[in-house]
Amino acid sequence: MKILFIGDVVGSPGREMVKEYLPRLKEKYRPTVTILNGENAAAGKGITETIYRNFLEWGAQAITMGNHTWDKKEIFDFIDEAKYLIRPANFPDNNPGKGIIYLNVNDLKVAVINMQGRTFLPAIEDPFTTIDNLIQEAKKHTNIIFVDFHGEATSEKQAFGWYIDGKVSAVVGTHTHTQTADERILPDGTAYITDVGMTGPYDGILGVEREAVLKRFLTSLPVRFEITKKGRKQLNAVLVSIDSKTGKAVDIERILINDDHPFFA
Repeated sequence: MKILFIGDVVGSPGREMVKEYLPRLKEKYRPTVTILNGENAAAGKGITETIYRNFLEWGAQAITMGNHTWDKKEIFDFIDEAKYLIRPANFPDNNPGKGIIYLNVNDLKVAVINMQGRTFLPAIEDPFTTIDNLIQEAKKHTNIIFVDFHGEATSEKQAFGWYIDGKVSAVVGTHTHTQTADERILPDGTAYITDVGMTGPYDGILGVEREAVLKRFLTSLPVRFEITKKGRKQLNAVLVSIDSKTGKAVDIERILINDDHPFFA
């Protein structure tokens, strides 16, 4: 069992990279399941139904979200019917959508869970106690459990990884848009990386026009952040290999595609 996960897709440059490279990644790595984070897919904040459907057409089987889940109002019109769109499970219970889905692939069932951290992000439900209940539920159906932990603080992400080591197949971090080089298999068999990185502009600052970010730091004045649409692009991902019987991870590989790290099929 191989799971390909693509990091935060940012704006139209990110969508272009997914459309171009996902078929090539599938041809090279032959993943059983492909998941991507789409919370920044619509101009950097949120997702639309058209974009959601495009991701499925291009080869994704599940789309996770994060703190920008509700930034496009139209999501309220389709999220409950979107079978493969997952918002953080520790959002309040009265929120629409779902935080866990099950994928049936090659006679195997895969649970995909989306969680969000609370450090430097809105004070939502505790992800640690929430994940305990979700793991218990998922274990009734499958040993293969994949978690996208959308969080700001490295310490919280690491703590979460250690907390569920041996309970899930993989926990990968999203949100900070910078790929970390700490991918590993934790002692009890859970694949971990602090942040998968982003898919979108390569020459911006976290996907945003550099000039606006620099002005903010230099003047402390409010500025409007726009997605960088000119220049080079990148795709960040991980490939996790899992023992289908035990649900334990056996390998995790970082994938980085940009002008400095070209893709070779």
